[in-house]
Amino acid sequence: MLETTLDAPRLFDLSGRVALVTGAGSGIGQRVALGLAQCGADVACLDRRDDGGTAATVEAIRAAGRKAIAIAADVTQRAALEEAVARTEHELGALAIAVNAAGIANANPAETMSEDQYQTLMDINLKGVFFSCQAEAGAMLRHGRGSIINIASMSGVIVNRGLSQVHYNASKAGVIHMSKSMAMEWVGRGVRVNSISPGYTATPMNTRPEMVHQTKAFEEQTPMGRMASVDEMVGPAIFLASDASSYCTGVDLLVDGGFCCW
Repeated sequence: MLETTLDAPRLFDLSGRVALVTGAGSGIGQRVALGLAQCGADVACLDRRDDGGTAATVEAIRAAGRKAIAIAADVTQRAALEEAVARTEHELGALAIAVNAAGIANANPAETMSEDQYQTLMDINLKGVFFSCQAEAGAMLRHGRGSIINIASMSGVIVNRGLSQVHYNASKAGVIHMSKSMAMEWVGRGVRVNSISPGYTATPMNTRPEMVHQTKAFEEQTPMGRMASVDEMVGPAIFLASDASSYCTGVDLLVDGGFCCW
């Protein structure tokens, strides 16, 4: 008879854990925040947006029977993130999970891109993730436990055909390697750091009416023949947040419909 103490379903159980999700007001961050709650976590939802998205996320989490708070903060401000972590721990408990999904995307040819366009994107997509990880790890390292998940992109691995977005690609490549570097700094102290690199995903940004022709090209270029739904990023995030991935750190998980195989 096979002897084991393994209870496989409980590997994905996040009951009793507290999560902080940046970019929780829309898109991938919003769905991941709700998914973590549906697996038992209480969630602090952080976003700089003031369009009702974060409030909707909090409402959905509470409807799922979990605690949630909304935090308005800019990820480019280190002090604001430190305050967000402190508030999360004060109102919900010890921080155990962080998902850093805040980010922007735009495009312009490299030879004509303005310094402001380049710097604004880098500040949010790369420096913002760094500051977020710093603040989150500051709490997790004290507790000796935690899982940080950074949302990168397959654009950090490949160069997208037909898109002039050198700054975006560089920022996401930076997120991937930064995650690996942090993972190695904290590997012996109980904190895991991994990244998820989505392929083309049907976020509000990618499904605007003026994007219809670009969306068609995205689908044609993807081996699975379609873009991902935001819901399809929830499972990978739960896996990396939970005990199911207890031996995973420094991993970049491509969720791209096979795109990077071609």
